[in-house]
This record gives sequence, C-alpha cells and structure tokens, in this order.
Amino acid sequence: PNHQQWSGFLSRLKYVVIDEAHVYRGVFGSHLSNVMRRLRRICAHYGANPQFILCSATIANPQDHADKLIGLPCELIDNDGSPHGKKDFVFWNPPTIDVHKTKRRSSNSESMFISTELISRGIRTLTFAKTRRLTELIYIYIHKQLSQSAPDLADRIKPYRAGYLPEDRRLIEQQLFNGELLGTVATNALELGIDIGKLDATVLTGYPGSIASTWQQAGRSGRRKGSSISFLIGVDNPLDQYFMQHPDVFFEKSHESALTNQGNPHILDPHLLCAAWELPLKARDSRYFGKRFEEAIEGLVSDDRLRKRTRGWYLSPQIDYPAQDVNIRSSSSDNFVLVDASKDYELLEIIDSAKAFFQIHTGAVYLHQGDTYLITKLDLSNKTAYAEPTKVPYYTQPKDHTDISITKPLHKKHTGGVYVVLGEVEVTTRVLGFKKKRVMSEDLIGEEALDLPPQVFSTIALWFDLPANMSKELARQGLDWAGGLHATEHAAIALLPLFALCDRNDIGGVSTTLHLDTEKPQIFIYDAYPGGIGIAEKGYELIDQLWEVTLQIINDCPCEDGCPSCIQSPKCGNNNQPLDKQAARIILGTLLKS
Repeated sequence: PNHQQWSGFLSRLKYVVIDEAHVYRGVFGSHLSNVMRRLRRICAHYGANPQFILCSATIANPQDHADKLIGLPCELIDNDGSPHGKKDFVFWNPPTIDVHKTKRRSSNSESMFISTELISRGIRTLTFAKTRRLTELIYIYIHKQLSQSAPDLADRIKPYRAGYLPEDRRLIEQQLFNGELLGTVATNALELGIDIGKLDATVLTGYPGSIASTWQQAGRSGRRKGSSISFLIGVDNPLDQYFMQHPDVFFEKSHESALTNQGNPHILDPHLLCAAWELPLKARDSRYFGKRFEEAIEGLVSDDRLRKRTRGWYLSPQIDYPAQDVNIRSSSSDNFVLVDASKDYELLEIIDSAKAFFQIHTGAVYLHQGDTYLITKLDLSNKTAYAEPTKVPYYTQPKDHTDISITKPLHKKHTGGVYVVLGEVEVTTRVLGFKKKRVMSEDLIGEEALDLPPQVFSTIALWFDLPANMSKELARQGLDWAGGLHATEHAAIALLPLFALCDRNDIGGVSTTLHLDTEKPQIFIYDAYPGGIGIAEKGYELIDQLWEVTLQIINDCPCEDGCPSCIQSPKCGNNNQPLDKQAARIILGTLLKS
C-alpha cells in the first residue's frame, strides 16, 4: 500500500523468492496469488520486471500451482540434491479396545505416551497436533505425566500454536532453538519456516491431511545429516486408517494437488480495492487479475466501492485504507476477540469469525497455553467472548446442522450409471448445542443447547445421484437407505484429502433421501469457504477414484456395523445417526460396477 516509500527498491527488484510454495493453497494461497499480482503491477509501474523463484515440497502439480500463484508461466526444476540423514518412520496404530473392534485407544493418549518416553530419555522431541485444542490437551497430558515421573523435565516442555501473542511465540522459538526446551507440542505453525535448531524425533498425532505436510512435519527432526525417528499415530478415522492399513500407498502415492482460487469474489474483490488504493485501476489490469476482473469491477462500482473516472477506477471516498480489512488467512475480514474477564479483560486471542460459534460459544471450554478457560458469555454485537479460568474435568464439542440449496449447476457428467454435477450452492449451518466429554476417557458427560443465528455462505459443491431402485433393494435386504447415504457421505469426505491438499475441516457434506431442489436422493460435498477454493472441483474430476478408495476403506475395516475408522465422523452434527455400513458398501459397489 505504501509503495511510494519503496520506489527505489521496487524499481531495482530483480528476484522474488517464495519458499514453501506448497503451503500457499486454499484461502491462504488464493490471497497470496492476488498479492503477487498486485506486486507485479506495482513493479511494472516503476519499470521493473522481477523473476519469480518458488521452492516447494513434492506435490502433484508444482508447475500449475506456481503458474497460478504468480500469474505467469513457470519452468519446472525437480532434481533433489539435498542431504538426508537416516530416518526411521514408524506407523503407530492404536489398538482396538473392545470385542467388536469398533473403538481404538485414543491417539492423544498414545501421543502423550510416546512423547513422554522420548523426552524422558533426553531426546529432543517435537509433537504435532492438528488443532489448537488438541495441542493444549496433549501438552497438559505430557506435563502432568512428567511432573510425576521426571519432575526436573516438566518445565522443559511448552505448547506452541497460532493465536498466541507474537512475543510469547518468539520466546518459545528462542527457548527451543537454544536447547532450553526438550519438548514442544505444536500445531502446524511450527511445520516450516522457523529455525528451531536440531531435533531428534517428531511425533505426528494423526495424519496431517496431506503427504506433503506429513513429510514437512517429519522432516523437522534430523534436518542435518544425523539419524532421526518419526512416529505417525493413526487417529480413529477413515483417512488415517487407510494409511495404517496401506502404508505402501503413503510411500508410493503421487502427492496431492495444491489448489487455489484466485478469482474467488470474496478474495479478489478486497484485493482490487487494495490495488485501486495503490494505483488507479485500468482496463489493461485484467492481464494481472484474470477473467473475473471486468465482472468484479462492475460489482464494486455497483456497490459504490469504486468510482469510474477518466484515468481509471478510483476508491470511493468512504473507503479508507482497504488493506487493514484483508485477512490473508481467511475469506472473511471479521474476527472475534477473546478476553480474560478475571484479569481486567486482558486480550487472550483473536478468533476467526467462521470458527467463533464452534470454539467460543457460551459454555465452551477453551484452552490457552495449557490453561483452561470457561466461556461465560459470547457478545455477538461487540464480537467479544468473555472467559474465566476454570478447572473442569471435561472439554466441549459443538453440535451443528447444515442445509444446502442449489444456486447454479456449472458442469455435469455421467459416470457410475448416475449424473455427477459441479455447481454453486448456498450452505446454511446452525450450531445447535455442545457436548461435554471427559478429558482422557472422552466419555460423554452431558449436552446443552445453544441459541445462535445461522451462518450462511455461497460456495462450490459436487453432488451425485444414486442408482435407480437402490432404496427398494436396500429395503428388501433390511438395510437403512438414509444410513447408507449418510455413511457414504462421511467416508467420501474423509478420503477426499487423498487427492487435494486440504484438511477434513476444509470440506463439508450433506446427504438426504429427498433433496428439495432435485427431488432425488442426493449426496453433496462442498468447499467450507465462501466462494470455494477448488476442492470440490478436484473431487468432481476424480469422483470414480474417490468412490473406489471409499469402498476400499469400508471393506478393509474389521468392524461389523461401522466405527470411527470407516464411516463415523467426529464432525457429524447428527451424532452419527443414522449410519449403515452394509448399505454404504452396496451403494458404492453399485456405482463402481456401473
């Protein structure tokens, strides 16, 4: 935005290096692609044409991804000459703990056990968890265990994640680098980029969501030429169990595609406002911002956010410094603040608005740097959550319900004897309440209702029909039609990250025996971000492969009626009801036979 102060630098800029390019995917990558286009535009204004150099972990589409990130054709260089020490890679699958083989020992407990053993032996260990809450929980588990078995080591571990204040994160990084800390529990915030010194072991609590991220996290140990060990602990879900049952696929698989959507209107429009602040927009700027440029400009003019003048499009007077409203890690600029009501409303964290109703609703238990807080009030008008320190034996898990309506079909194809469609949809999600689950055992203690407004957004989805007469055939066999659809939806969503660099939380799904728009049984899989980020498109493209691996994980699972390893979902707002494993097997088998 303040390019005039950097005019000398920009006029002489020759190289732009983007490290860890595979990380710039989804919403984050879509923002970066627009930032790079703005940079190229400003450089051209000062007479510069810099060369872009991108470095990436192995992904399936490196050249296509680089082209889309910077908006220019790139040349691929894929010879790996980096040094590697010996690494032992352990696939650690928690054992089943009931006679019906429907439940496994908690991956969190296994992570705590392995990490504690490593740290107790003086092995510098970095333990990864997939969410902020799990990071705090596992840290608490390890600290408690070390306090009993090795008290001198208990204070040499710390949690680390996004959301902490910058000064707190820098201190932990410094302590880890200089060896003060022997162990750290972190989210993927420590996956790359930050120099944290030499580590001997990494413990991955669950498959990180992509093979590229798995190697990035595992590669945090043994980064120089020394030997190291990495543990991948299988969570009780279909994707983790797929790799536990087929480890050869992990080492042989073509890595996933990194997906971005630079033209997403929720992302492009704010960047066009920023670009107009930097320099008046002109028709020729479509060469930077792509085919949606003209449509986006018309919309911004219609909304009176841009105004047409002789020399181009300018910002409307009521808009002041648009860059302050752009959050490059979210498709929304709205955030909630979390404050400690017991300490004069001291700021604890800033929470993305899309996550607020799920994480900081009234009654939620929230973890911050190992301390437990109870959310006493969520003030929607002021976007503030009030928390107080607490000691309760449970954590909370939200319950939600989602409806979906079709706005506009975009593409349609016939495969598996049915039609598969890609299109625009409107998603309405309501957080209905929350469960209280006992720490460690995860036993259900109770449930409470919430009264929160719905969250509505437009996105991209794929949906497919089901074979004709399938419901009658399943009824004839005494199977549950709705349960089969629901089970198929759960397992397919869980396994879509095999093909796209995304997390399970980046996608959502809905199944119904009769959808109001199509008047047919339907299964939907949608991008969980306004405007979409390319995941549903990849699922649409590879739908046959998705059906195939979904059937494979259901067939491989030893349970009889369905379990978290195959068809149950921790995200399900309907308490995983109804589900029918045998019906899902028949549905998928019929789709593949056709």
